[in-house]
Amino acid sequence: MTDESASRETPHREKEAAKSHLGQAAESPPKVGPHTKVGPHSGRLPMRVGTRGSPLARVQTDLFLASLRVVCPALGFAPEAFAPEIISTTGDRVQDRRLAEIGGKGLFSKEIHEALRDGRIDFAVHSLKDLETEMPPGIILACTMKREDARDALILPAPAPDGAERDPWKLLPARARVGTSSLRRQAQLLHARPDLEITLLRGNVRTRMEAVHSGQRDATFLALAGLRRLGADLSTVLPIDPEAMVPSAGQGIVGITVREEDTKLAELLAAIEDPEAKAVSTAERALLAALDGSCRTPIGGHARLLPDGALHLTGLTATADGSFLLKRSITGSAADAARLGRELGTSLRRDSPAEIFED
Repeated sequence: MTDESASRETPHREKEAAKSHLGQAAESPPKVGPHTKVGPHSGRLPMRVGTRGSPLARVQTDLFLASLRVVCPALGFAPEAFAPEIISTTGDRVQDRRLAEIGGKGLFSKEIHEALRDGRIDFAVHSLKDLETEMPPGIILACTMKREDARDALILPAPAPDGAERDPWKLLPARARVGTSSLRRQAQLLHARPDLEITLLRGNVRTRMEAVHSGQRDATFLALAGLRRLGADLSTVLPIDPEAMVPSAGQGIVGITVREEDTKLAELLAAIEDPEAKAVSTAERALLAALDGSCRTPIGGHARLLPDGALHLTGLTATADGSFLLKRSITGSAADAARLGRELGTSLRRDSPAEIFED
C-alpha cells in the first residue's frame, strides 16, 4: 500500500557522543549475521581487499575485516591474513566538478571492480550508496553489513538550539550559502528554501566541515554514518529526519563485492550478512533500478523495518532546482522487499516529468 502523505517521524534520540567504530571493534567483537562460525579458510593468504584511500573507507574496511575474523577464527590467528589494496578512483581524483558532470554512477567503484575482475584483489569494500545499481558482468554484491545511521546531517557553524530538529531549515539565514555536490540534497533543500544559494563543495569529511567552521560556507551536509564511524565531533551536527530529507539509497551500509565465480568466498561473507541491512538495501536498490534515473536525476530512497517486522520504504524524485518534488511511501512484507521497491519506483517514474530522467 502506498502513502503519499509522507508524514514525519519523531526524530531518533541521539546516542552518546560518537566513538570511533574501529575503537569499539577493538574493545568487543562485532556482532555478525545468522552464522556464528564457519570452517577454516582454505584459499590463499593473504586475502587481498580493495578499498578507496579515504579515512572513512579505511575505517569501514577495518570494521569489515574485524567481523570476518570473528566468523572465521583461523583468519584471526594468521599473522598476515589480509592485505589491503588502496585503489584510487575517478571520484577521488576529480574534486572540482560535480559527480554528475564526470559520469555519476560508479565513479567510486569502477577502478576497484576492474582490479577485482583482473584478479588483483579478492574482494572489495564499498559504501553501498556509491555502488552501481546494476553490477558489472562477473561481479556480485555478496554481503551487506549492519546499517549505521541512514540520516543526512546538517553541518552548522555552531551548535543548534534544543528542538531545532523539528524545523531544521529555519536555522539557515536568508540567502545562506550551502555547500554540497549532491543533487539529491540540493533539490530537497531548494524545495523547502528556494532563497538559498547552493555552491559546489566536495572533499573528505574534514575538508567539508572546515569549510563551514571557517566561514567559507554557512552550512553543508554529510552522511551521519560516516561522521559516527570516524568518531567526528558532533557538537555542530544536526541529524535530519529521513522524511524531511530522504537519504540516498544504501546510505549508512557497507557492501562487499566479489567475483561471481568465487562461491566459497561468497559463502564466507554470507556469515556476516546483516538480515535487516539485506532487506532494506534490497528495497532501496530495487527502487533505483525501477526509476533508472540518470546521474543528473535527484533520487532518494530510505527503507526501515517497523516494530511488527513490516518494511516501510520512502522514495523521492525531484528536479535539481527543487521546483518539482514527489515523495511517496509503501509498506509491506520484508520478504517482498524487491517487489516493494519496484512498485514504488514504477509509481514515482510514472508521475514524474519524463525530462528529469533524461541523461
